[in-house]
Amino acid sequence: MMNVDKKESDRNLPELSPPSVENHPPAPAATPSRQPLKEPTAPPQMKQTPSTTVMIPSIDPNALFSGGGISFLTGNKSAKFSYGYASFKGKRASMEDFYETRISEVDGQMVAFFGVFDGHGGSRTAEYLKNNLFKNLSGHPDFIKDTKSAIVEAFKQTDADYLNEEKGQQKDAGSTASTAVLLGDRLVVANVGDSRVVACRDGSAIPLSIDHKPDRSDERERIEQAGGFIIWAGTWRVGGVLAVSRAFGDKLLKPYVVADPEIQEEEIDGVDFIIIASDGLWNVLSNKDAVAIVQDIKDAEAASRKLIEEAYSRGSSDNITCVVVRFESA
Repeated sequence: MMNVDKKESDRNLPELSPPSVENHPPAPAATPSRQPLKEPTAPPQMKQTPSTTVMIPSIDPNALFSGGGISFLTGNKSAKFSYGYASFKGKRASMEDFYETRISEVDGQMVAFFGVFDGHGGSRTAEYLKNNLFKNLSGHPDFIKDTKSAIVEAFKQTDADYLNEEKGQQKDAGSTASTAVLLGDRLVVANVGDSRVVACRDGSAIPLSIDHKPDRSDERERIEQAGGFIIWAGTWRVGGVLAVSRAFGDKLLKPYVVADPEIQEEEIDGVDFIIIASDGLWNVLSNKDAVAIVQDIKDAEAASRKLIEEAYSRGSSDNITCVVVRFESA
């Protein structure tokens, strides 16, 4: 049984959902995640510089889209939770982040889906994931009885479907995907790329995903064994181009940049809340900082907005999107 109470804090504001590709031109090829190939240079030496205070204007509330709701799922144990989301274009010229919060019935069981998708080379891939990833996952015949295997297969199939649908267009477009699926008292987290999922348990920050970066030793080995290479081009990049080692899309790098998710399962007993966010947040906030900000904010939507405001005030130069899910015993 499910009882859902949705709310939108922006009722009196213009509805600002992430833009579609049809209404906005694709972003320039050079982004924090992707840049044209340049002559490699040595990594810069770390040096200490005097701290400075940078004054950044507060966020215009009309430019920040947010919402949330409260729900109740039944499984082996009952789970009551609230969720909130917020998304902000920030200093970027275009919006390439998308998110999804969905509650559906699958084979007689209520399931909650949460996800953040951070696009690069345009918004097309992230938008495709928002519209198709959870649909493909919930439609998998083994989703309930073998959730992890279903996630792996649904991720791979969604990537293949996207590449086939594009038919050679936007070959450099791609996206991360950080997702959390709640089935009764089980939370199954799957990640591709450098968006991230972090849990709070007894006040401590617990990472539920590990960023897929080219300088991870296991990722570098996997890429090189597949015939790819990694060089320094402002940061470590696959082929000197892409700053993440796994992603959906990215057809030109697909033999090396795969959409295979890493999966972690947790029982929600003892978990206070989770944060799912794009790297526009994590580039300026540590896991510990993000958890500390959310810990005393009981409203999940307000917590999401606060995270974005804090990331922006600390100088984030990227799109910023986050989803906060709070759990409580029913």
